[in-house]
Amino acid sequence: MGAPKHVIVGTAGHIDHGKTALVEALTGVNADRWEEERRRGITIDLGFADLDLDEGLRAGFIDVPGHERFVRNMLAGASGIDVVLFVIAADESIMPQTREHFDICRLLGVQRGVIALTKADLVEPDLVELVRLEAQEFVEGSFLDGAPVVAVSAKTGAGLDELRAALAEAAREVTAKSARSRFRLPVDRSFVIKGFGSVVTGTLVAGAVSLEDEVEVHPLGRRVRVRGLQRHGEKVSRADAGSRTAVNLAGIDASELARGMTLSEPGVFEPSTDLDCELDLLASAPALKHGSPVHFHIGAAELEGKVLLLERSEETGQRVRSLAPGGRAFARVRLKEPALAVSGDRFVIRRFSPVTTIGGGRVLDPQPPRREAYAVRVARLRAFASGDLAMILDNLALTARDRLEAADVVRRTGALEADIRAAAGALLVVREAPLALVHSERLAAAQKKLLDDLAAFHKANPLLAGKPRGAVHSGPFATAPEAFVEYVIASLVKAKKIAEDGELLRLATHSIQMDAEEEKARDAMVNAFVEAGLEVPTLKAFLPTLPVDAKRAQRLLGALLREGLLVRISVDLVFHRDALQGLLAKLAERKALDPRLTVPEFKDLSGVSRKYAIPLLEYLDRARITRRDGDARVIN
Repeated sequence: MGAPKHVIVGTAGHIDHGKTALVEALTGVNADRWEEERRRGITIDLGFADLDLDEGLRAGFIDVPGHERFVRNMLAGASGIDVVLFVIAADESIMPQTREHFDICRLLGVQRGVIALTKADLVEPDLVELVRLEAQEFVEGSFLDGAPVVAVSAKTGAGLDELRAALAEAAREVTAKSARSRFRLPVDRSFVIKGFGSVVTGTLVAGAVSLEDEVEVHPLGRRVRVRGLQRHGEKVSRADAGSRTAVNLAGIDASELARGMTLSEPGVFEPSTDLDCELDLLASAPALKHGSPVHFHIGAAELEGKVLLLERSEETGQRVRSLAPGGRAFARVRLKEPALAVSGDRFVIRRFSPVTTIGGGRVLDPQPPRREAYAVRVARLRAFASGDLAMILDNLALTARDRLEAADVVRRTGALEADIRAAAGALLVVREAPLALVHSERLAAAQKKLLDDLAAFHKANPLLAGKPRGAVHSGPFATAPEAFVEYVIASLVKAKKIAEDGELLRLATHSIQMDAEEEKARDAMVNAFVEAGLEVPTLKAFLPTLPVDAKRAQRLLGALLREGLLVRISVDLVFHRDALQGLLAKLAERKALDPRLTVPEFKDLSGVSRKYAIPLLEYLDRARITRRDGDARVIN
């Protein structure tokens, strides 16, 4: 038999409707952990218990407080539940926190649940049936429409078997959370166990974690080691998404840990103060103004922030200044402190005064750009709202300045690199490690840019063989990453649209076009410097002797310099490359005998006068072939 399926069942309902008593009746565990809770008879913070619903089916129960003062604690536990055990007392029916907890479950995207009518032993059967009808009417049209409604008594045990069966059926329908995502665990408890040290607990919302793994604590940015693991109270070597998990951490003091932090795979995620979201405002809430302050609940964290509406009026084109009750809009939540989130995470917002739940929704882009055109923003948010990784990749790659780093996609979506590759579609891999992609349209635009640049260069410099590679990098692609530019070059070379001649780039169709006079002048220049050896004429004296005007003479000189046939060593002196190669060979022979030589010795070695010796030595120093040592040189 395979590993058991683990689901999270969370209670919800008004204070004193019997949530904790019901969990104890089902599991045998009193989830009220604190002495004050037991003394006052109310749940203040989260409680936890486990129950085997069926063979191979285990539930971790999160018991949440029902009092309106402790809704913030309820939210810390509710974000990870798979099935809600929605509790309504038969002797009171629907009450204020019944409604608020129900709204919270809807906003958090809970999909399955069972309704328990508690304290059924305290009222007549007719009243139980009346409350049943009220409950069914209350949840009509929601995720609980058609859910089982079970009358129970924690005191007598009536209905508990039926409730267990209903919970088991709902749990079987829960789709197991995929381990094909990066590990994240929002921390809802932290404490110390004597002899073990710091322990945190939470619902493992994504990925998996194993013993001895290194994990990162956000927002601290600290990397620590997993020393121990428990899943639903049992020691394990690995815990997967969907399970209640306790993590014993080495390398951090318990005083540094708190509810609201998140454990994650190290070096993957980055907390952000700006989260672009799809926001739903409750129909019962007042209109929400642009810039309204809110309490923002995500994972187990509660933060302060403000809501910035991103919509524009279709009539006026102006920013929408308020969201009507029951409305939905794209919004940016700007937080005072950074939160760790990925696309698809659910959240709830509450007013500051009075502190009530007013809305929630899902994070779309947790790393939004600061500035972008409105149409670009809408397209980006719609892509994220689709939940389709291929659409997200296509949008991000199309709007990227050049290439799209897979690490950026992972940071925003939590996707695995393998899934990014599979969803890449028409995107092209420009670098394997770390993975980077480019949109085919962006590549086509960059290719056209390079082709146009080379065409303009050839038109302005018809006598040059091509444009230096470095000039391409520093010119039209000055702000683009080198790897991207090289990919563009390689793609055009492969397509035989451009050619590489050493460090020169040219259009494949380009060839140096010279008339008869220019060809004659070029040959004369090459021959003159070949014959001159190291006793060359100055350019000032030589260029006017050519059978072309000064402008064309300079172009011919530039072409020969770029081809490497001639080498400039000073403003007015150039040498043929063969002459310089001959000099280098002589220097190599001298180095074997004695690497040190004086200026007179260099003159004798090269056969040149001081007029040429000094510029040549200065050139050799710059080229690091020689280095100056007092009045002499040392051959490197």
